[in-house]
Amino acid sequence: MVAAAAPSPSSPAAPRIKVLVADDSAVVRGLVSRWLEEAGCEVVATASNGRIAVETLDRVSPDIVLLDIEMPELDGTQALPRMLAKRPGLQIVMMSTLTQRNAEISLRCLALGAIDYLPKPEGNRGVTTTATFREDLIQKIRMLGAALRSRTGPLRRSLPERIGAPERASPAPAPAARPAAPVTLRPRLGRTPPRVLLVGASTGGPRAVGEMLEGIGAAALRRLPILIVQHMPPVFTGVFAEHLGTRTGLPAAEGKHGEGLRPGTIYVAPGGRHMGLTGQGSDITIRLDDGPPVNFCRPAVDVLFRDAAELFGAATLSVVLTGMGSDGTHGAKALVDAGGTMLVQNEASSTVWGMPGSIAKAGYAHEILPLATIGSALRTQIAGGQP
Repeated sequence: MVAAAAPSPSSPAAPRIKVLVADDSAVVRGLVSRWLEEAGCEVVATASNGRIAVETLDRVSPDIVLLDIEMPELDGTQALPRMLAKRPGLQIVMMSTLTQRNAEISLRCLALGAIDYLPKPEGNRGVTTTATFREDLIQKIRMLGAALRSRTGPLRRSLPERIGAPERASPAPAPAARPAAPVTLRPRLGRTPPRVLLVGASTGGPRAVGEMLEGIGAAALRRLPILIVQHMPPVFTGVFAEHLGTRTGLPAAEGKHGEGLRPGTIYVAPGGRHMGLTGQGSDITIRLDDGPPVNFCRPAVDVLFRDAAELFGAATLSVVLTGMGSDGTHGAKALVDAGGTMLVQNEASSTVWGMPGSIAKAGYAHEILPLATIGSALRTQIAGGQP
């Protein structure tokens, strides 16, 4: 996914982003370091394994760590908690190839405190020849750096998802930067019982979506179908759906073309495919397509939101959580114009306030809430009450 451009990290208003690159491949370390330096970042150190990466924190203070999962001596999963113990609030991005095993590990690392993940091509040749990897790398570092610099301290972290992870205290939230322009909430025009819950998210979304669904509770979620567009590559979305099913106790899987919607079921947009809706009345099914990216994204939140606005109208309940870019804004307009309800995550609890911030600033949000309270607010809406 390519999001809206961030301020250049080398501009006077934005200090250079300091990065530590940890990967067992000398080729990957060299290429990634060169790309980041050319993009205006400062590579403060490199490490060939997790042990060296952990020890390096005794002498350098990076803003962001790129941490490969598969390394000798101490792999990424072992190095991650040790690095966070040394530097609470450190922004760590996991790198891994697109395999089922690595998708599982990457999501587990997010639960343990990693801020994000970056899919890596297979082998040194793939890293060298795949242009999208370089683009995604630079864009992700720039956006995470911009979000980090917009606060006076480290980004807030949610409590880890309980996927076999030990209880671990989170750093205190840092105060959010004051918005550049006032945000006006969309007035509510009525109260229509929701028939569907739509969720859009990107960077920081895997943890945020799980926490939000847990906050709603299985009893309320069983009343309506839940459709989720999380910007993720193929393989990752299927694993993500399985984790959500484990966490909520509800059926959860990637959506299938022509599949009917069932209450109490979680449908995740497959990586690399748009997920929309088609049909009429009570006969509404999932529509998948391989159309061009929308907002540089596939799957795109806008695709799902626009279809739902047409088919469910005022009976649509939707929420946009943390994420880079502005995907979901055009769809949010269609939803609220049709009478649907739109909630967005606030800046202080977002990893990156791109997608929810874009909707809020456009005036399409009925509520702007911290992640910790979004679940209860949605539960009230599902129950037919007003917050």
